[in-house]
Amino acid sequence: MDMRTRINSALKTAMKEKEASRLATLRLVNAAIKDREIAGRSNGVETEISDAEVLAILGKMVKQRQESAKAFEEGGRLELAEKERAEINVIEEFLPRQLSADETSAAIDAAIAATGASSIRDMGKVMGALKEKYTGQLDFGKVGGMVKDKLA
Repeated sequence: MDMRTRINSALKTAMKEKEASRLATLRLVNAAIKDREIAGRSNGVETEISDAEVLAILGKMVKQRQESAKAFEEGGRLELAEKERAEINVIEEFLPRQLSADETSAAIDAAIAATGASSIRDMGKVMGALKEKYTGQLDFGKVGGMVKDKLA
């Protein structure tokens, strides 16, 4: 089952079970996917977005909500921070399991070996290989620094 189908079936289930907060989050996810589809249209040609693109959208949504929750906590708005965390939990149901630190390090080593990277100039190749294989499973903001350290 593709990601869009999973999200839509979860949306229908949330409607039937009258889970308002879950339903609102799933509608936000659907809207973000629709926005990406609309942005991807060129010259009236309909294009279906891939599961990898859906995973990238979901990862971005989680990151945005983590930043918002942190800002709300710092501002003393704990109820809003809790709402953001609840949305993160719903979105993360559709993301693959995040790799541990050891698994991340092994994935970076494998990508470096596969691309034949030898210097910092090859970082783009390594990051491309990692994004192709591990979209949704890695925080690429953190991985970038790790790749740079290994190539330096």
